[in-house]
Amino acid sequence: MERRGNASRKRPSTAELEQIARPSSKRRGGIYVPPYRAIAEDDDAGEFGSAEYQRCSWNALRKSITGLVNKATAANVRQVAPELLAENLVRGRGLLCRALLRSQTACPDFTDVFAALAAVVNARLPCVGRLLLVRLVLRVRRAHASGNRHQLAAAAAFVAHLVNQGVAHDLLALELHALLLDWPTDGSVEVAVGFARECGAALGESCPRGLDAVFDNLRGILHDGDIDKRIQFMIEDLFAIRKARFRGHPPVRAELDLIEADDQVTHQVELSSSLDHGDELDPEVHLDVFEPSPSFAQDEAAYEDLKRTLLGSAGDESLDQDQCSDDDESSADESETELTIRDDTDTDTDLINLRRTIYLTLMSSVGSEEAGHKLLSVVRPGQELELCTMLVECCRKEKAYTSYYARLAQRLCATGRAYQAGFEACFAGQYSAAHRMATDELRATARLYAHLLAPDALPWHAILGRVRVTEDDTTSSSRIFIKMLFQDLAEQLGIRALSNKMKDEDTAVRDALFPRDCAKNTRFAINFFTAIGLGGVTETARKLIV
Repeated sequence: MERRGNASRKRPSTAELEQIARPSSKRRGGIYVPPYRAIAEDDDAGEFGSAEYQRCSWNALRKSITGLVNKATAANVRQVAPELLAENLVRGRGLLCRALLRSQTACPDFTDVFAALAAVVNARLPCVGRLLLVRLVLRVRRAHASGNRHQLAAAAAFVAHLVNQGVAHDLLALELHALLLDWPTDGSVEVAVGFARECGAALGESCPRGLDAVFDNLRGILHDGDIDKRIQFMIEDLFAIRKARFRGHPPVRAELDLIEADDQVTHQVELSSSLDHGDELDPEVHLDVFEPSPSFAQDEAAYEDLKRTLLGSAGDESLDQDQCSDDDESSADESETELTIRDDTDTDTDLINLRRTIYLTLMSSVGSEEAGHKLLSVVRPGQELELCTMLVECCRKEKAYTSYYARLAQRLCATGRAYQAGFEACFAGQYSAAHRMATDELRATARLYAHLLAPDALPWHAILGRVRVTEDDTTSSSRIFIKMLFQDLAEQLGIRALSNKMKDEDTAVRDALFPRDCAKNTRFAINFFTAIGLGGVTETARKLIV
């Protein structure tokens, strides 16, 4: 009988199930409530504008904002931003800032995505962007005071990307650098290096003098040598990135550049506000909790009008049309994409086979003459750079230097200008990556190019013209490379012949080895060559500073 009674009970409808799924307006403290009673309690929640209705609307707003923030990626941020603006962000600005900060701390790799989302909202609702910056600055202060390196690194990365997006002023980035490097520790310097790597390109464009001051501070810390070796390598890597003009570290990725610079609102929030003047920052934490509003209906109607102004009535239709047109274009170009993929695969396969052949020939040949004869019959026009790259890499990876590769490189340079250009390009790559090499690799590469420069197999201006011996343009690794290169040249040519060779070269080589733009750089070059035992080549340069 009981089974028959259970079977005859009416099942809830779809609308009732959806109502069950919605957050209930009653706080039940984790106690299980049967579905039919939950539906009855939600039906008694009250009419529009009541306190219980506002609480239910608040919970739905909180879940919607958190879900949209967590859903944002670089691929869909253009679609998520209008959906987020459709929510009442004036009422939920505290919820949005809290969701952005929590998600960014949990997933630092998506910091640029969250910054792009904040930039879109800030351009429409500047009050949201300022509140986010205030809370972020306070989080930086707390993390720095407590020594929480992970939270400080996450907050600093968020500040860097907000500076890149134009939401935060450049002054905030410089203040943060000053805070981190005032009393340098391993943790604070590591955070400062990561911060400079993220926003260095933007600071270089807007305030280059401020960026120079930051790097001067880092250079002083590096020369003091009081920090860990790992942090010293990070600073040297940062100097190499700056020398390459932050190539590979753009301020904003193309897919995240959503707001024009003229439309963005930039906020100037100071990191160290004066307590004596009473201008302490207010995080407005009361915006994170529910409070019933007597003007709830008017506020909702006002935001509906604002939403129509921000998004427009035809926003969804245009979005759908854009998606349809993108689908049509992708289907129309599908065959061309497949052909391109096949072509790239074939090219990569040919390149791998060429490298394998070159490597096996280098390893199996008895001498440089035999290897050169075999390789010249294998390499086709246009592949000279690959041969030069493979030869330099094989020489660099040997446990001990052997002149086999140098003699082979000299023979290749004698065959044509294409191989000379290939070794010149290889030198540029090896010198710029000197900070990534071990000492044995630096020695092998330097001796290889010294063997090519001594008999003029390579033009000196094409090689040494890239080496500018100054304190700013060199690192500890590149100075080791230059030292080994010139010491080997002096061993092969002699000090007098090397000095005459350096004087007889064109002005590009002389100005690179002994810069004449200022006495400081000239004196540094003279001291460097004197310290490595080649003071005889500095006689001409010493006359310049007398």
